[in-house]
Amino acid sequence: MSTPQPRPRPRRRPWTPSQIVLTLLGAAVSAVFVAPIAAALFTSLKSEAEAAEIPPHWLPKAWTGQAWKALWATGNITNWFVNSLVVSILVTAVVVTVAALAGYGFARTEFRGRAVLMGLVMTGLMISPAVLGVPLFTTVQQLGMVDTYWGMILPQCAPAAMVYILYKFFQGIPRELEEAAFIDGAGRWRIFLTVVVPLSRPSLAAVGIFTFIASWNNFLWPYLVTNDPDLMTMPNGIATVMNSYGIQWAQLMAGGLMAGLPLIVVFVFFQRQIVAGVAHTGLAGQ
Repeated sequence: MSTPQPRPRPRRRPWTPSQIVLTLLGAAVSAVFVAPIAAALFTSLKSEAEAAEIPPHWLPKAWTGQAWKALWATGNITNWFVNSLVVSILVTAVVVTVAALAGYGFARTEFRGRAVLMGLVMTGLMISPAVLGVPLFTTVQQLGMVDTYWGMILPQCAPAAMVYILYKFFQGIPRELEEAAFIDGAGRWRIFLTVVVPLSRPSLAAVGIFTFIASWNNFLWPYLVTNDPDLMTMPNGIATVMNSYGIQWAQLMAGGLMAGLPLIVVFVFFQRQIVAGVAHTGLAGQ
């Protein structure tokens, strides 16, 4: 009995000129995005004197982790991280819930004043958050929520863009699915929770991830509403890394890397949901 001969491996096709050009272009774009992170990492591993040298150089002359040790010793890193985590998670939960309910209400219910309310939501897309800083701070101060978690959380929970994104997505869901559930005796809330929400997971995931990233990176509002060092978030805490002689660049770069690490983790583990959510949202808006 003859032994079967192994199948020959298919020959790999040579790269075409267009593939080579696209690969080189992708590598160049990747290098542009990675370069600032690499520069921050190398700067954080320098001494403060070497980090402040002009002109700067890439690699440290003497590698040291003193900036990281000093940041942990002088800064309240644990509190900053916990505060950012609490604020970002609660803001994300509230925004996803409010945006989903409001978007579904606009997409599926008819009521008087619906067009006016939708116009107000659209107006919110054209107003910069920085413009609302003073009136929001006045309102929060009158409510006695300065230097509190809720003072940092609630003003970030007016998601005009997220309401519009989910509104357009809900409009793309076939009404026949909901009508079939109505015939089976399901109510509006049951249809929303058992039919609409499962179909909307990619868009809801994208909205949640983008909201988390925006809240984590938010510097202006926590800076305005918080004077208590124990309530500072990571961006605000890192901004205090300076002394009477100026900014401590090595510690600042170490703090920036530490603050960006959770966002990198979120992207690595949820990149499929981000891509799927963007794709679904784009198709729903067509």
